[in-house]
Formats: sequence, C-alpha cells, structure tokens
Amino acid sequence: MPLPPYWLRDNCPCGECRDPRNGQKLFQITDLPEDLTIDERTEADGHLAVLWSDGHRSRYPLDWLAQEPSGDGRSEAGKRLWQAADFAAGIPEADWDAYLGDPVEQAAVLGAVLRSGFAVLRGVPPVEGQVLAVARTFGYVRETNYGELFDVRVEADPNNLAFTSAAIAPHSDNPYRDPVPTLQLLHCLDNSAVGGDSGLVDGFRAAAALREEAPEDFAVLTRTLVPFVFRDRGTELRADRPLIGLDALGRIREVRFNNRSIGTLRLPAAELDAFYAAYRRFAAITLRPELQLEFRLGPGDCLIFDNVRLLHARTAFEQNGSRHLQGCYADLDSLASAFAVLNRRIAALDTIAEYFEGEGAAEYLGEAVTMAGHMLQAGALAEAAGAPPHLVAAALLHDVGHFGGTGLDLMEGRDNRHSDAGADWLAQWFGPEVTGPVRLHVAAKRYLCTVEAGYRARLSEASEFTLQVQGGPMTDEQAAAFAALPGAADAVAVRRWDEEAKDADAATPGFGHFRPLLAALMG
Repeated sequence: MPLPPYWLRDNCPCGECRDPRNGQKLFQITDLPEDLTIDERTEADGHLAVLWSDGHRSRYPLDWLAQEPSGDGRSEAGKRLWQAADFAAGIPEADWDAYLGDPVEQAAVLGAVLRSGFAVLRGVPPVEGQVLAVARTFGYVRETNYGELFDVRVEADPNNLAFTSAAIAPHSDNPYRDPVPTLQLLHCLDNSAVGGDSGLVDGFRAAAALREEAPEDFAVLTRTLVPFVFRDRGTELRADRPLIGLDALGRIREVRFNNRSIGTLRLPAAELDAFYAAYRRFAAITLRPELQLEFRLGPGDCLIFDNVRLLHARTAFEQNGSRHLQGCYADLDSLASAFAVLNRRIAALDTIAEYFEGEGAAEYLGEAVTMAGHMLQAGALAEAAGAPPHLVAAALLHDVGHFGGTGLDLMEGRDNRHSDAGADWLAQWFGPEVTGPVRLHVAAKRYLCTVEAGYRARLSEASEFTLQVQGGPMTDEQAAAFAALPGAADAVAVRRWDEEAKDADAATPGFGHFRPLLAALMG
C-alpha cells in the first residue's frame, strides 16, 4: 500500500530531522513544502531509500514500515483482565532484595503492574518512610493534600474513612483529583489486628462485564459526568468525570469508583433514574465474590497497584488491634518508562552476551585465546586488581568494536577503528566513564610503546602487527597530548589488562558473572 508522503517525511529518522539522543523532531510540519512528492524510491538491504522533491534524502527500515499500530498500553487492549481464580497459584510478587539486584526481576514486577494492575514486594524493610524508597525505584512520589506520605491507621480525628477500622468497599482513591494519582503504594508496617485483610477488584473486568450484560447501562456510565468531591478544613477538591472512561476508540481506559466521594448529581429526572440504575448494577458487579481477590499484607509487604484500573478494599478490623500501613502515590507513566528502559537494557545485555557466546567464542584474531576469552580475562584481571566497576566494564568490553566481522579487517591490514566503533556502540547504554577507556585503549598502546621502555618488546605477535596498522608508536608530541587527556590514566590501565589477558590456560568467569555489574552501570 502506498504510504502518504507527509506521513513518510514526518517520520524521517535521519539526524537532520530527529535528535539522535531523544528522537524529538527538529522541524515543524509547516516547514515541509506544500507540494511535497517523492522523486525516487528504491528498496535494498532491508531499507527503503527516498529522494524527496525538495532534495532531502530519507532511509527507512522495511521492518519498521511494516509494524502494526500500537497504543500506549493504558486501555483494556493492553491489559490482562482477571478474576480472583486466575491467581489461584499465587499473586504477582517478588523479594525486595531480588527486585533491587536483578533487572529481570524488577522488569517482571513492573510488567505485572502494567498488565495485571498490581504486584506485591515481600521483605521490604518495615520502617517508616520506606514506601517512598520503593516508589523512587521506578519514578517519582506524587504529593497530595494527604502529604508526600500518609499513614493508614486508626486516627482520633479522621478526615477519611480509610483512617478508621471500618470495612471499605472496592473503590478508587482520590477520584476528585485532576489528574487522579494513577498509582498507589501501600507498605505494611504492622498488621496484628483481627481482620484488616486487603482486597482488589479488576475494575476493567467489572466494566467489561457491565458492557456485555447491560450495554445501555455501560453507555450511561461512560457519558455521565459525575461530580467527585472532597472537603475538609484545609482542602476543597472537585473533578467531574464519568465512572468509566473510554479512549477515542471506545476502549475502557479508566475507572473512577468511590461511593464516599460522589457529590450531588443534578440532571433531569429521567437521566437520574438511568444513571442510578446503571450505577447500582455496576456496584453490584464489583461486589461479586468471583471478582474479589483477597489477601493479607504482613509486615514488610508492599502492594503497588494501578489506581485508575483496580478497585481496592479492606475488611473491618478490631479497633484495639494494631494495623499500620504507610502509603504514597506515584504515576503510571513513570513506571511504564522504567519498564521500557529496563527492557532495553536487558535486550542490550542479551545482545552483548550473544556476541560473547557466538562470534566472540569462535574468533581468535591471531591470539592464543578467542576474542571472548580475551575480553573475559581482561575483565577478570581488572576485577582482581580491585578496579572500580566502570573500569572492570571497560576492560571487559574494550574489543566489542571487533564484533560484526570487522576484526578480520584489522588482521588483513585494514584499520577497522574498533576502539571508536565500540565506544560509539556502547554509548547507547553506558556513560563516558566506560566508553572513554574503550575509545582510547588503542591510543594507549601507541602511547606506552613511546614512553615505557620494554613495553613494545612484550607485545604479542598479533598485537605488534595491529600496532603498525593502527599508526605505530606515537611521536613525543602525540604522547604528551595523550597524557594530558582526562581519561588517559584509565585507558592505560585498560591497555595493560588488555595485553595481559592472552593466557590460553587461564580460568575466567563467564559473561553472566559480569552481567549484574554491567546492569548497574547502564544509565
């Protein structure tokens, strides 16, 4: 199917049209000519090349052009709608220490919140304020009239039913806010009371059931603006929103449901009758036992849930019992961002691991060890020397620029500039403290051959050959200029481990040993 020219040009990925760091466009749509046309188009090497009528050239990956439309994942189309029985084998949960230490575990937790609407972290230290630290692992704390942090416990003068021992039916928090906090966290510090169990209902599933069973009632609740109101001595808030919010395609995107906070709805009598009939039917659906997932939070458990999708509830508890949760609000878009970045980093680590296990394990480049063995040895030597993490990473990754078959070019006498290529590739995920020594490690060899007596004589035969291809020893002036560079000392350290890491009999750890260190350095 022919692609509209303005769409195609608006999505040109070149550096003139988009900032390579963040993908933002560098032109306005009105900057494009009124009579924009395609002069030439060719397909080769998996890309579509376009010459435009104004002389601009664009190049698009064919697999990108073939992608299906996708949304932001916020509507029901991007969710796993559930009922209680779906968690018979257990709810989404993870250990706090594992969550902090393993990007894969963290991504699993955040993914569960995005798909199923919630997850529980176990073993979070039950100390006051810790819930804020949990929120900051994926985003920012959203401060409200309840403060940055709020306590859910029996208060002497409560301004909210949550601060009593009464049972609370399934509901959304803060529906009177615009925008409503999209995430809520509840961290249990104490729960020795009789009762006080937690409950969740998938509001999207309940709304979908209403749509299936009573489509006219569903339509009423999607179009009726309901006044949600909260007032106390220092606050007055109001937001008029439907109980069930839809996106432009008619898909469920938001549920606001809180009987305690609905103000007075003023409509003609017939519309009020229709609304209350639909409202009561929807409320009854949310109370169906098969939709209510109940569990108990113990000290150290932290529940993270989607406040514009899930309805949360609580059973009553003995007022003289001890039940203390601390909570805060956060934003779902920050969590989704953290999830996407984690997945990018995991994919990057997987790609690097594949190089070590595939091409890197097969090519020797004139040495007694494979490329992978050489790089792993260099990383292990840096680690054994007590080097900081960024230098261990640089030693481990210093020759990634050889991957993709270009290492053979160097051994055939053509400088593949692998130090620059490797540093540029790694810069997608690592900062200059890692990429700097990688970029300078070839120059460091040339430098050491000039300033250190006997260094060149210790080079392996392959390293002596590549030295000549890469420009030979530096002049005295070049060596002085190199020594003045901010990262010269780190590059020299990596170079020494590079030359030492060629022992065919050395026992070295696998790539998995270094993976947590690399994950921690990615930024």
